[in-house]
Amino acid sequence: MTTTTRSPALSPREVYRDALLALAAEDERVICLDSDTGGLGESFGRRFPDRYVDVGIAEANLFGVAAGLAARGLRPYVHTMAAFASLRAGEQLKLDIVGNRLPVRVIATHAGLSATHFGPTHYALEDLAVARALQDLTVVVPADAAEIGPALRALHRLPGPAYVRLGRSPTPPVVPRPPEFRLGRAVPLRAGTDVTVLALGPLPVLLALRAAGQLADEGVSCRVLQIHTLCPLDAETVREAARSTRGVVTVEEHRPSGGLGDAVAETLGCHRPVPQVRVAVRGPVGTVVRTHEDALAEAGLSAAAIREAALRVLHIQTS
Repeated sequence: MTTTTRSPALSPREVYRDALLALAAEDERVICLDSDTGGLGESFGRRFPDRYVDVGIAEANLFGVAAGLAARGLRPYVHTMAAFASLRAGEQLKLDIVGNRLPVRVIATHAGLSATHFGPTHYALEDLAVARALQDLTVVVPADAAEIGPALRALHRLPGPAYVRLGRSPTPPVVPRPPEFRLGRAVPLRAGTDVTVLALGPLPVLLALRAAGQLADEGVSCRVLQIHTLCPLDAETVREAARSTRGVVTVEEHRPSGGLGDAVAETLGCHRPVPQVRVAVRGPVGTVVRTHEDALAEAGLSAAAIREAALRVLHIQTS
């Protein structure tokens, strides 16, 4: 598969709202719980006023209300920013929702550095570490807007809790025709035999594909796998990639610890240890207001960084 930039970039939040409306029209158990995130009142609240509740900026209470509704047989979808979903309301996520294995879907927006203009209070660079540490929580990170609807439908059928990580602004589509969404399965985006890049999230996936193109020009065959389900991870495909190439690079809009890099290392460590380099957000971020992609580049996540990581993997393997 190859990338395309011909189709317009779509807003993940707008696409998500349409997908939620479609689910609500089919299933009367769907309840929309908001925290003043904006947009849901005008869309979901207007169409289904009896199934829309805005609790205000009170994330812990939001999760408690969701747990109570789920315990009564409803299907709550709760909405807040990723920084607040994982840390400010982390105790309620752990005890009320995950601890009781309730079918609450946490829709965590403004993930990573996508809300960089709001400053450090809104950076979400540790949320995946928190989510991964909570047993029985399904964690999904769509790569583009086209993947949101299918992901939502797949998660709707699950009996337990889920965490869906979305960005803030539109990003280009990853592929012209997205493959069928299969929860817990990696998506092959580019074939390769020298090194494998595993990428999680919209810009990491796009940057990984860009880096693979640059490597191809240098004679390096780079496989790219998109990971949309972090928990449960597609361990079989990850191990196969390690067997069939000379090493792996993980790319994520997250701190190096606790996210995709750790998940891959844990998967490979006892089965087939291979060279692995992590490309993630490192060091201080947000020295000035920048675009989303520029903020990531400043923090060490760029196509150039992925290319260098792939070449380093190959050097480690041959040295």
